[in-house]
Amino acid sequence: MNVSAPEGSRSEAVAIAAERRWAVVVGGVLLLLVAMMVVTGLHWAAMPPSRVETVDVKTLHIAGEFIESNLGSALEPDGSVTVRAIGQQYSFTPQCILVPTDTPITFRLTSADVVHGFLITGTAINLMLVPGYISSIPARFDTPGDRHMPCHEFCGLGHEGMWGRIRVVDKATFMRMAADARRLTCVK
Repeated sequence: MNVSAPEGSRSEAVAIAAERRWAVVVGGVLLLLVAMMVVTGLHWAAMPPSRVETVDVKTLHIAGEFIESNLGSALEPDGSVTVRAIGQQYSFTPQCILVPTDTPITFRLTSADVVHGFLITGTAINLMLVPGYISSIPARFDTPGDRHMPCHEFCGLGHEGMWGRIRVVDKATFMRMAADARRLTCVK
């Protein structure tokens, strides 16, 4: 007599086999992702990015690129603009940055004390300012106007008050102002 298993136990066995196969697939994917993270971490540890610029936070305001007279917007000989600023608890220096429209702009920033965030609302500009390192990003603004510049990394109890402003003016106005001053800010 041929006794076959009841219908319910066969479908249960099929379901258990399918669950085991999917568990193996999911486990394999997780192992692959962990292996990728380990390999990437070891690679970055062995070969850090080639364009890492450092700055001495002890002499930040005294010597070098980020002394007070160098902060703000500067017109370069090639017609581009370089903006230098410092984030420090609980402000940006300068508090208001003046930039022109339709001009290549390079933002160069650093932190004097702790990690800060630099974000310009309405743009894709988003940097972390780490003490001892220079953060740099190219930008271009098409329309004049004011944009907010909040710190988006918690930097202490006064963090919520740490913000600045970017004032974008038309290129002709900026060029007239740059003719009269070496560094430009919109701080009054």
